[in-house]
Amino acid sequence: MPLTRRGIAVLVVAVLLVIAGSWGRYPLLGALGVVLSGAVLAAVGLTSRGLRIDVRRSVYPDRVERGRPALARLQVSNPGGRRRAAFLATDTAGSVTRTVRVRGLLPGAEAIHHYELPTSVRGRLTIGPLILHRVDPFELARSRLPTGETATLWVHPRQLPARPLAGGHPRHHHEGVGTDDALRGSVDLQDVREYVPGDEVRHLHWKATARTGRLMVRDLADPQQRRFTVLLDTRARVRTDDGFEEAVDLTASLLCASARAGQHTRLITSSGLELPVSGGPQAVRRLLDELSELRQDGAPDGAVIPAQLSASRAVGGGLVVVTPDGAGLASLAWLRSRFPTIFVIVLTGPEGAATVEVAGARVLRAGDAEEAVRRWNEAIR
Repeated sequence: MPLTRRGIAVLVVAVLLVIAGSWGRYPLLGALGVVLSGAVLAAVGLTSRGLRIDVRRSVYPDRVERGRPALARLQVSNPGGRRRAAFLATDTAGSVTRTVRVRGLLPGAEAIHHYELPTSVRGRLTIGPLILHRVDPFELARSRLPTGETATLWVHPRQLPARPLAGGHPRHHHEGVGTDDALRGSVDLQDVREYVPGDEVRHLHWKATARTGRLMVRDLADPQQRRFTVLLDTRARVRTDDGFEEAVDLTASLLCASARAGQHTRLITSSGLELPVSGGPQAVRRLLDELSELRQDGAPDGAVIPAQLSASRAVGGGLVVVTPDGAGLASLAWLRSRFPTIFVIVLTGPEGAATVEVAGARVLRAGDAEEAVRRWNEAIR
């Protein structure tokens, strides 16, 4: 029974009045109980009728930087020939609930409502399902009607104005012999992904298209592009939640600057995640989507350098290690054969930390992401 708390209370009082009127032979009390019971039944009948309303919700933008505004647009129309009474619409965005009071609509009328979505926490938020609530004028009964589809809001990490690392071409030679077999040829096949508007039709991958039932394209990259790798220390409990958000913001700023500059860009985490992308807007989106869902994991005393970086045959370009204290990085000189330029950025947080020295790498110390980006831009100028 879709009764509200008020409706339940009125129904209990109505029953008691009917019993008291019948037992004490007070017809006035009995009549009042019948009236209240009828009011409750009428409220249930009114709210149980379907809502013949067209409701569409859209989210814009669907990808937003942490802390920037994002809105939901609720478009409500009355296609029927009768006036529709006002109702409530509730929408969920993660753990946050938004309620909109939709006014009554005349036949053929339309109303548009906007409400803000939470963007203070990085992640992938599911918006919806939208719930329509119909309440009688006395709020004795309420009906709930789920409607529409869910939407997705990507809350990306902040991007600060970092400069891309210039220099460091991917192909290096030692005594006239190339050191990276993977770079032979005019293009590298990086990935096979779903087609998006603007992709070259000549890059369609027909076997993957037939297998998946969706248009798939080859993601190709020029091996002569510069290379840039960021290794993010994601070991669990080695930093506070705020400190990890600063580290993710810094990582996003460096990677996106590199990808926008057209460089081969790779994200690696100490837990073993690896995401290589070629440059361009699609690469930036893939990196930010991945960083949106990144969490601290792995043992706090585990290795900072993952196995795939140690075993990687790819060479050239720059490597940046983002870590909170430099523990486990006494020397990176053994990586100089793969990366001619190595930086270690130590995000100490507001409490600061002791001086860190890493053999084979240049160390930058900063309290937060903004200071780290400023020091980075000065260092590569």
